[in-house]
Amino acid sequence: MLIKRLSRILLSLAAGLTALSSQAEIPAGYYSSVNGKKDAELKTALCNLIYNHTEVSSYSALPQYFQRTDVYPGSNRWWDMYSDIPLYAPSFKGLNREHSFPKSWWGGSESTPAYVDLNHLYPSEAAANMAKSNYPLGTVSTSKFDNGVVKVGYAVTGQGGGAAQVFEPADEYKGDFARTYFYMVTCYQNLTWNKSYSWMLQQNTYPTLTGWAQQLLLEWNRMDPVSEKEINRNDEVYRIQNNRNPFIDYPQLAEYIWGEHKGELFYEDTAGDLPTGEPVLITPVQDMSLDFNEVAIGQTTTSRLFFHGENLRGNLSVTVYGTDKSMFAVSAKTIPATVVNSSAGYWLTVSYTPSTEGAHSARLLVSDGGLTGSLGVALIGEGCPVPTLHAFEALPPSNVTSDSYTARWEAPDEVVDYYILTRTRYYSGSTSSEDLLAEENELLVSDFDASVPESYNVRSVRLGYESPRSNEIYVDFAAVDEVFGDLLLGTAPVEGGIRFVCPVPVADATIYDMQGRPVRALPLITDDMYLTDLTAGVYILTSPDLRRPIRIVIK
Repeated sequence: MLIKRLSRILLSLAAGLTALSSQAEIPAGYYSSVNGKKDAELKTALCNLIYNHTEVSSYSALPQYFQRTDVYPGSNRWWDMYSDIPLYAPSFKGLNREHSFPKSWWGGSESTPAYVDLNHLYPSEAAANMAKSNYPLGTVSTSKFDNGVVKVGYAVTGQGGGAAQVFEPADEYKGDFARTYFYMVTCYQNLTWNKSYSWMLQQNTYPTLTGWAQQLLLEWNRMDPVSEKEINRNDEVYRIQNNRNPFIDYPQLAEYIWGEHKGELFYEDTAGDLPTGEPVLITPVQDMSLDFNEVAIGQTTTSRLFFHGENLRGNLSVTVYGTDKSMFAVSAKTIPATVVNSSAGYWLTVSYTPSTEGAHSARLLVSDGGLTGSLGVALIGEGCPVPTLHAFEALPPSNVTSDSYTARWEAPDEVVDYYILTRTRYYSGSTSSEDLLAEENELLVSDFDASVPESYNVRSVRLGYESPRSNEIYVDFAAVDEVFGDLLLGTAPVEGGIRFVCPVPVADATIYDMQGRPVRALPLITDDMYLTDLTAGVYILTSPDLRRPIRIVIK
């Protein structure tokens, strides 16, 4: 830990000396659209600038991108802001793809660019990530988890927004997380926040952050200045996604939106000004790469490249050339300059269809439009055999309590990108299911309700292909298949079926299988009634007359 802290201090000192050279990574005119704006108008102008960006190829490919953004310089050690455990690339074992701004806060949708936005995704040691859960940032007063780098526990007075616990990063990374959160609530200010987790968020419109969250993040932004680590990562993400974190380039922007300079007009450094009337292509940037990563042979994956510029004239020309150019295609070979000059910009679709196994590359050349010379974008992909995924066995959960459990399953022999765990909860007369992603062959479920029966199954994912579902595992905190007098319904096993024990009749019952599918309607259940025509297995029975569903086991 001491070595990393010394490294951080040295990098921070160096950052001041290298500020001018690092600023050269910001293309001329990139921030011109935000000049002369303040408060809500400034925040919205930034949103319009950074929201349109190229998404990475896939969630499963994130570790490959992390090797470019989150490895110590001159080393293959992962730069993990969540622990001090030495883990090394290219292996991602022991790490998670961590949404530092929890995906549950926007409802978990995978269709928003936020889901795979590298500006808030970091490699995280698995235990620390599990402890962090989806808690808000904050200052911990009493720790429940402390690995020497991060803490999780009860918040100091005035913080937390009502959350059970908060997550506190190390002092050397507090500014990193603050500027990450500033980016997220700006870039995705049009998302609808999940009210159940809106501890730091008050609404979608300005200022988005709650009062205590503004105060905390501004304080961390001031106390932990931008480091060379952040500058280098921001530049690398820009070469991948074609957008930047403005709060790293200009950390004082936060003060104009939430802090001491509210009400004042923001102007960037004059170094970002464009010569009057000179044609410029702001995005894409020279020598950026469009990396499709691993794709199964014969399958096609696409990516979108955002074009935006100023003072361009005529049409831009787009050409693909290189050894493997036949495997890459573009949606247009000419792009009207008027569209690229507009605030909406232009999206070019680029596709990759590998026909052979191995690494492939080509180059996309952009020219004309009044530009001097041309601009090149690297196109990279790797063709892989179509995976064969087999079913594997889900295991009974461990550490089952009244509000959490750890789902477990066998690790299959084949290569797996990640797992999808499907939870099904059984309510009276209905079921609900959700999919959760897991990096390892276990996952902590932290919002279990022992009064609501639930089950889970798992499938593995590789290159977008999914394995068959595993067997269904029932999560049993209490012996719900016993005879409950207060529920007025119980069951007793009989040969080939069950016998109902219910002194008072139960009406309008429904039996579900463990996938949540209704298999039998029982208009009326009476005492000593037999059910013998269901196949062996585990079922859930619900009725408006019951306080909670019960489990049925047919042997």
